[in-house]
Amino acid sequence: MSSLKLDIVTAERIVYSEDVDVVIAPGAEGQLGILPHHAPLMTILQAGELVVRRGGEEDTLAISGGFLEVRPDRVIVLADSAERAEEIDMERAEAAKKRAEQRLMEKTAETDVARIEASLRRAMARLTVADKIKRRRKL
Repeated sequence: MSSLKLDIVTAERIVYSEDVDVVIAPGAEGQLGILPHHAPLMTILQAGELVVRRGGEEDTLAISGGFLEVRPDRVIVLADSAERAEEIDMERAEAAKKRAEQRLMEKTAETDVARIEASLRRAMARLTVADKIKRRRKL
């Protein structure tokens, strides 16, 4: 089976750079599944879970939006932020979720609801990814 090169890059670092079999990314319009020889594509990503499959193994990363470019043999993710599951601090993510939920409940006319909702989506993505790796370790 052929593979494709996946590079996940943030402003701070290269988070992931490997040959993979499948990439499943949280596109702005829903989940995108990308296999080798996919048609060229450029799209916006939303906060969520990015899944990478290679050789029967699966890696999961939390991303908080960005852009995805697909070429027939390569996928490039330019992410606002990206974390591998094992890098996520669950307590910090849970605190961020609670803060965002509290701010939404206490909103005023000056509250930037879109910004708070984006923070909540990022925290939820991080918790989902971290919980997934935690459950895998228990198996």
